[in-house]
Amino acid sequence: MADESAEKTEEPTSRRLEKARSEGQLPRSIELPVAAMALGAVGFFSLMGGWLFKGMSQLFVSQLEFDRKITDKAELLPGFFAQAVVDAFLLILPFMLLMYLIAILSTVLSGGLVFSMEMLAPNFSKLNPLSGLKRIVGIKALIELAKSIAKFVVVGGILLLQVGNHMDELLNLANMDLNQAMAIAGKLIVDASFWLAMGLLLIALVDVPIQHYQVHKKLMMSRQEIKDEMKNSEGRPEVKQKIKQRQREMANNKMMAKVKDADVVITNPQHFAVALSYDPNGEGAPILLAKGSDEMARRIREEAQAHAVELFPAPELARALYFTTQVDEPIPEGLYHAVAQVIAYVFSLNQSYAAGEGVMKPVPVVPENMRFDSNGLPV
Repeated sequence: MADESAEKTEEPTSRRLEKARSEGQLPRSIELPVAAMALGAVGFFSLMGGWLFKGMSQLFVSQLEFDRKITDKAELLPGFFAQAVVDAFLLILPFMLLMYLIAILSTVLSGGLVFSMEMLAPNFSKLNPLSGLKRIVGIKALIELAKSIAKFVVVGGILLLQVGNHMDELLNLANMDLNQAMAIAGKLIVDASFWLAMGLLLIALVDVPIQHYQVHKKLMMSRQEIKDEMKNSEGRPEVKQKIKQRQREMANNKMMAKVKDADVVITNPQHFAVALSYDPNGEGAPILLAKGSDEMARRIREEAQAHAVELFPAPELARALYFTTQVDEPIPEGLYHAVAQVIAYVFSLNQSYAAGEGVMKPVPVVPENMRFDSNGLPV
């Protein structure tokens, strides 16, 4: 069983994939950027080659012509040559930017873009001779050897075909004037470069799935690794306890915010407090907005007093509501009559204050099957 659990037969989890990505472990095909840049170069020279070579020719000719001022004053030569360097750089700048853009896009296409500081850190394990030997004789080394052989065969084959198909034109170049020979030679070079790039692209299309497979296989997990990851993700008991405590605090704060909207708070009067709300124009039963015992009950009473919510001492009714009703739920049918007496008293109390009259305080009776002690046990 131990051997079976150690085998990496399970798919990598999302956490493993995210960690691998942060460490820079992404499928990268070297062949795809090379093929893409080769195709980009062919396209650039096909469209802009005439402009580039014309500009380079003019620049070359201009460097062979010296103004007399420059020949008389040697201190002007550095500026003259510096200007030539700037002009040459500006000529090749579009080509360099195109290659840079293609290199980035093709790299992102093969495995995505990520910046990892861990990849920049020195890895001394690569200096281990045993690890180096494994890389030399391993499967990855064989794949790289196969790709190198394939590139040699493809490039060599395409060059042989191009030379064989255009042998007559190559031999006639010596009999042509310079401009015509340069034009034909340029066309032959572009055609050969195009087919070379297509061959490299074919190799890249084979290499990309291989790289994805190799990285995926490397990230495969054993059953024990998945169990360990789940255990770590769940966290230590003290951390889980703090999370639960924080969740309870947030729930209690949310509940306390509703006390101000209550019509009455029924108390034990010390150990329990239950806040109720009733809409006389609605058809539903009263709703329990908040409830608590001991410290929470004290906070509910203080919050009610701060917002002039009536406190009604009724120990049996407070315990019955506390143990039978959840927050934001209507009270049970068995307590309708007792709660109705309390709410009617509170509503009439408000009216009597305005009229200057007294109201008799009711004594709500709780059904026997809904009477509890302070521990929630039936009495």
